[in-house]
Amino acid sequence: MTAEEDSRRLAELGYKQELARTWSGFSNFAISFSIISILAGCFTTFGQAWNNGGPIAISWGWPLISVFILIIGFCMSELVSAYPTAGGIYWWAAKLGKPIHGWFTGWLNLIGLIAVTASVDYGCATFLNITINRLTGGAWEATLPHAFLLFVIVLALHALINIFSHRLISLLQNVSVWWHVAGAAIIVAILIFAPDDHQSLGFVFGGTNDNSGFGTGSEGLPFWLYVLPLGFLLTQYTITGFDACAHVSEETQGAATSAARGLWQSIFYSAIGGWILLLSFLFAATNVDALNEQGGFVGAIFETALSSPLATAIFAISTIGQFFCGMSCVTSMSRMTYAFARDGAIPGWRLWSRVDRNRTPVNAILGGCLTAALITLPALYAPPGLTTPVAFYAVVSIAVIGLYLAFLIPIWLRLRMGDAFTPGPWTLGRKYKVLCWIACVEIAVVSIYFIMPFSPEGVPGNPDFTWTSVNYAPIAVGVVLIGIALWWVLSARHWFTGPRRTVDDEVPTP
Repeated sequence: MTAEEDSRRLAELGYKQELARTWSGFSNFAISFSIISILAGCFTTFGQAWNNGGPIAISWGWPLISVFILIIGFCMSELVSAYPTAGGIYWWAAKLGKPIHGWFTGWLNLIGLIAVTASVDYGCATFLNITINRLTGGAWEATLPHAFLLFVIVLALHALINIFSHRLISLLQNVSVWWHVAGAAIIVAILIFAPDDHQSLGFVFGGTNDNSGFGTGSEGLPFWLYVLPLGFLLTQYTITGFDACAHVSEETQGAATSAARGLWQSIFYSAIGGWILLLSFLFAATNVDALNEQGGFVGAIFETALSSPLATAIFAISTIGQFFCGMSCVTSMSRMTYAFARDGAIPGWRLWSRVDRNRTPVNAILGGCLTAALITLPALYAPPGLTTPVAFYAVVSIAVIGLYLAFLIPIWLRLRMGDAFTPGPWTLGRKYKVLCWIACVEIAVVSIYFIMPFSPEGVPGNPDFTWTSVNYAPIAVGVVLIGIALWWVLSARHWFTGPRRTVDDEVPTP
């Protein structure tokens, strides 16, 4: 598809070609692959799976949940092929349903993207904190205030890169892919050849662990029905953000096919690479006691199984991969903000939908990054005895819930529309029914689990209750849902009509 055909298709959907269409199909794939980032999620949320299920939550949980996420990706690929716009998911919901569907989808998607940006950059800062501590021989103390300072610096750098280096971003996305592939391969090789011994197949594929504090024991039903599913947050969080392929579709050449292909392929290849990487972690996890003492922190594996220089090298490889990931998150988040504001949905929409002379949504970038910093403020504090603040996992849960609920609405609307839906060049055909149903059920189940308490200390009424242990995801998501619902009823329903056309009714011919 030529640039003229891309612009014509965009005009048919109602928009002028305002963003620069300079991205190749590989760059489109690269941004989602970078946001998924097995060098980020596999490291930062490893402890969530280790503490809630142990090895089986990782060795079996990862491929199982990956299959469901790939099905979600297939459903979304069909939609982006039909509607390749920067608004992506929000636009699909408004087109397939009514303005109210677009309203809720847009806000959930925007909140999820801001939260995922915050969580990725905080994870990057945490690993950078550790790496600097190791390189300076402890002169730099890896404290929570230092982690938050680095988080703000990383977030600012990502904002600046996105503002001033538009053409460089697509190049960096491509570099990011190869960094993730080569970096993961190096880490796996180190963990295979460097340790003196490894865990058995029985441990990796049959071992269980319950550090949740709920005292369920691995033999009871509560372990299998509650604790173990909490461990699946590792997979569900890592393999997310793939909607970026849609958000940059207005900047992608041949978007109707390349964005659809990039979306599902980013999930598929990340699932394979991530599983291999995680299995290498488990085989190297020979000092289980040390891993438990550090709350399941993945760094305990490297520190006990490897020499100090090799452990530091792994931390550095992951940190750089996470930096690439956060940069991509800011790109995706800012495009969604720009698109949603372009349709008048965000207060001060003229400010947030403005692009500069380089055709970059500068204000959307700055506003999103500032909000990401504010919602991460609780990460300055951690429960006694823990090095990772519960606030980090809460922001992770907000990201997962916000994004996947936003995915749910257009998938459900497409299912409801049935044969009246007009597909693009990439289509599921008759398989859409079963796949869309599976996707909807999986998202509903996951969203329920990730608003639940992660530990007994986070359960109101528990004698050991402490606010620093509370999973504030349900509070944050609940407040937002109530807020946007009230906003809709009291005001927005009178003026928000969904996507606004920015082109004349007559679509120009090539």
